[in-house]
Amino acid sequence: MYGNYRREAEDLRAVIRHFRKNQRLITAIVGHSKGGNVVLLYASKYNDVPTVINISGRFHLEKGMEGRLGKDFLQRIKQNGFIDVTNRKGQFEYRVTQESLMDRLTTDTRAACLSIDQNCRLLTIHGSRDKIVPAKDALEFARFIRNHKLHIIEGADHEYTAHQDELATVVLDFVKAVREDRNTAELLQSCERAVNFIKARI
Repeated sequence: MYGNYRREAEDLRAVIRHFRKNQRLITAIVGHSKGGNVVLLYASKYNDVPTVINISGRFHLEKGMEGRLGKDFLQRIKQNGFIDVTNRKGQFEYRVTQESLMDRLTTDTRAACLSIDQNCRLLTIHGSRDKIVPAKDALEFARFIRNHKLHIIEGADHEYTAHQDELATVVLDFVKAVREDRNTAELLQSCERAVNFIKARI
């Protein structure tokens, strides 16, 4: 689907609630491309996942449409109410409706980034040779998200074709580091409570 960013964030909410209902611990959510925007929207609305990883998400959602839909996409969608997108072989991939297009255009990425709780740890990963979503979009996420780390993978394209192992390592290292930081913080809080208890008894 081309639009439906907010609806997909709600779908993610349903999945997370399902896993939690079955006693599963959700420590991180990861999204690639459009999925990167979806996990950011989720984090901006629900502050219940401590770690969010945005891989190659697009900051400026109003850009990149002409290359995918054609230069006259606005005229065609107004005339027909939709555009059918095909792949290089001419095979149908998905339909873009006027509603889904407006959903994309009215999704405010900047506002979502500013709404993410400062205690949420967020990592943006982007390939330096991404031709689908420019790497400069990653810099915008770094500008507007408070507790944010940016990692550019040199030479990587949008699909990380030759950099799958490096991508996986960056993701896992970040999740592990966040977990260790939180465990250390909890240990320090526990020690502080113990010290205060002892002082109160003296």
